[in-house]
Amino acid sequence: MISMKKKKIKVLIVDDSALVRQTLQEILSSDREIQVIATASDPFIAAEKIRHQVPDVIMLDVEMPRMDGITFLQKIMTQHPIPVVICSSLSDATSETALKALEYGAVEIITKPRLGTKIFLEEARVRICDVIKAAAYVNIKQRAFVPPEVIPKLTADVVLSKASPNSEAMIRTTEKVAVVGASTGGTEALKNFLEAMPLDSPGIVIVQHMPEHFTKAFANRLDTTCKISVKEAESGDTVIRGQALIAPGNHHLLLKRSGARYYVEIKDGPLVSRHRPSVDVLFRSTARYAGKNAVGVIMTGMGDDGAKGMLEMKEAGATTVAQDENTCVVFGMPKKAIDLGAVDKVLPLDRIPSAVLLECA
Repeated sequence: MISMKKKKIKVLIVDDSALVRQTLQEILSSDREIQVIATASDPFIAAEKIRHQVPDVIMLDVEMPRMDGITFLQKIMTQHPIPVVICSSLSDATSETALKALEYGAVEIITKPRLGTKIFLEEARVRICDVIKAAAYVNIKQRAFVPPEVIPKLTADVVLSKASPNSEAMIRTTEKVAVVGASTGGTEALKNFLEAMPLDSPGIVIVQHMPEHFTKAFANRLDTTCKISVKEAESGDTVIRGQALIAPGNHHLLLKRSGARYYVEIKDGPLVSRHRPSVDVLFRSTARYAGKNAVGVIMTGMGDDGAKGMLEMKEAGATTVAQDENTCVVFGMPKKAIDLGAVDKVLPLDRIPSAVLLECA
């Protein structure tokens, strides 16, 4: 009997920093499912590499000499679509540019590793490899997804213990709240969702897997296009009608309650379900403090972050909604929640806003 080896994901790294190229190559090569087939210091060299061997995924820097990453991305998507992951440094200037890259077809944004910080590198290693695997399974045209294998991960227990049946969620209140979790492909999904929300929409709390600094630029951009106000969440922010709060990158976001007032708390802590912020953490806190007064939505994304938390929400009496496969960029997170029996309704993206509004009426 002949054994078949699993085909490795071929990656091309494009970055003008030799140190970054070397570090990313070492990180990706540590995963047995990934093979770095080439590196390039600018898009012109990258184009030559692609002519010889087409990668499954391209890791692309934004700011480079001779041709910037956004221009190169546009050429790739019009001439030879390949999943592209934007790799950008942490700055307010590049964050806005990187968000534009998502609009032009990039699959995801990750940040360059902070060299010399062992803990960060170990966390970045998992994040980077996961993003590459997710990107490899995104068909640019068909957007189908086959989830890769996942490794053991921490649960929401490390941030917040599971609520008992007689928890704070049982306190009577009539105010409704909507909580949303998303990852790969979520920036566009959230844009569509939030732009459909009227001024009197319920208070909304969101976890989108996104690096630090980018969430602020993302929230600011949405605030200019939506009827409701959108902001990056800060500890103590009250959840109010007509406003959406987005978890800051690299921090967990919890929904809390004081009397009839919902508010959010920002917390540090380890990665949960390999993410920080984690959807599981938001959903668990919602199950505890909002219970049946909440509507939970899980959108496009790889992995299973949010599935267990959504089940806890459903068990606490909340209404739960998942984005359907046809409208997902990556049908990973919603599928896991559905398979777990955590979802009440499976809907296409354009029907989710009205469903949330109906449940919160």
